[in-house]
Amino acid sequence: MAKKITSRETDYSKWYNEIVVQADLAENSAVRGCMVIKPYGYAIWEKMQSELDKMFKATGHQNAYFPLFVPKSLFEAEEKNAEGFAKECAVVTHYRLKNDEDHPGKLKVDPNAKLEEELVVRPTSEAVIWNTYKNWIQSYRDLPILINQWANVVRWEMRTRLFLRTAEFLWQEGHTAHATRDEALVETKLMNQVYANFVENFMAIPVIQGTKTASERFAGAEETYCIEALMQDGKALQAGTSHFLGQNFAKAFDVKFASDTGSLEYVWATSWGVSTRLIGALIMTHSDDNGLVLPPNLAPDQVVIVPIYKGEEQQRQIAEVAEKIKSDLEQHNIRVKFDNRDKFKPGFKFNEYELKGVPLRIAIGPKDLEQGTVEVARRDTLTKTTLTQQEVLAYVKNELEVMQVSLFEKAKDFRTQHTTRVDDFETFKKILEEKGGFISAHWDGTEATEEAIKNETKATIRCIPLESSLEEGVCVYSGKPSSRRVLFAKAY
Repeated sequence: MAKKITSRETDYSKWYNEIVVQADLAENSAVRGCMVIKPYGYAIWEKMQSELDKMFKATGHQNAYFPLFVPKSLFEAEEKNAEGFAKECAVVTHYRLKNDEDHPGKLKVDPNAKLEEELVVRPTSEAVIWNTYKNWIQSYRDLPILINQWANVVRWEMRTRLFLRTAEFLWQEGHTAHATRDEALVETKLMNQVYANFVENFMAIPVIQGTKTASERFAGAEETYCIEALMQDGKALQAGTSHFLGQNFAKAFDVKFASDTGSLEYVWATSWGVSTRLIGALIMTHSDDNGLVLPPNLAPDQVVIVPIYKGEEQQRQIAEVAEKIKSDLEQHNIRVKFDNRDKFKPGFKFNEYELKGVPLRIAIGPKDLEQGTVEVARRDTLTKTTLTQQEVLAYVKNELEVMQVSLFEKAKDFRTQHTTRVDDFETFKKILEEKGGFISAHWDGTEATEEAIKNETKATIRCIPLESSLEEGVCVYSGKPSSRRVLFAKAY
């Protein structure tokens, strides 16, 4: 497999796109702005799904599924939400095509098949779900409702990039209903923490937890919690969000419950989600000019075994050793692939698995048969080690753990080196252009200043970090008093 990947330093955007395509993760489809997720890319998403799903269920949530189509009247019920997503909505107006008499073999919309009410293709599901919850909730005994759905959504993006921003993408969205404000807030923060734990422990990506400014909140939310990550090009990426919706959707859809005192009260709500853009984050955090680098906890194949042989007899003998090693590793829940395809040379396979980011590669050749050894190559460091066959299991188990931690620490060190405290606007602009990364600076708390900085520099307030302490200062832009620093960055 020939690798001609553009260097990150030369053209980061091109480098990213080439890895997505050449590592067989995804490709553009015939539908503008939509992607085909190929088996290897989908295997990574399935692994993400599996781990997140366990975490959701461990915190009491259940999976359900709601319709793709949302009646326009329901979508309009919560005004801020409808207004926030209106420009990205795809809308179904007719339900049938018919033959075009003027152009044989062509079809056209049947004007007699116009829908009585237009349907919005869901950009998010709050409207249809809260209309459903109205039928599910009568009493405090019905609460809380803790529901998640794995689904696809459509947001008609004009500028798209595989995984990072597409017109249709896959995600999960949690939607919960609670009896009290405090309970809903606890849920919102809990799920943001779940996301942080997943991204750090499985994806090996360090994140900063925080809250969004009012202008950056989810449409219809009273508070949005988020996790922010830093990519290798110095741009930030919002990796997940969790929203405290207050009673906004309950009031919009008239969802009330009888409390234990007999009073009739509106329900409190949350919603939260992550999407296939996490695959984009995975690529841009760890990968290099040789291709994809996958953290062991999320790699579909943690180990690949490549035989090197001449003739059928060597092939058979090496296969016996390979199958034994594969079996030993699999008994310890290590995901192993034995590539015994005879149509491709070992060099081709080495390049393929390096490009696809498989954490460890084991090569077994004729000399290894004689000496009872194997060669193990580690993807992130590109180092090779010769071991006896008896040492393989212990070495692989340890090396996978070491690699997982090493990738996280490397990304964390990069973030630390690219987080800069700034106290004046000239330095702010200089750091942003020459160094990039997160900029920790004072902000006066006004939307006008936030918008002015965005217009002048394209940097946005990524979050107000949860761990930031109060600190008296002056706004980096306006010079007005400020009580704490926030994180700015250019972002995807």
